[in-house]
Amino acid sequence: MKFGWAVRIVRFYIEGFRSMTLGRTLWAVILLKLFIMFAVLRLFFFPDLLAGKSDAERADQVLEELTDK
Repeated sequence: MKFGWAVRIVRFYIEGFRSMTLGRTLWAVILLKLFIMFAVLRLFFFPDLLAGKSDAERADQVLEELTDK
């Protein structure tokens, strides 16, 4: 089998996650933190500067930002 090693690795992790008790809570905390970092903080620190502009205005904005520095 070409991908037999990949199947064994996936089964190893699935079996490990099934037998977890405290690990499930830790994974929930990790996923919550990732959601906060990528979804919530993105709204506040990375605004969409190209929203509401035409294609030509977007192209000009990108060109200006790339060549300005």
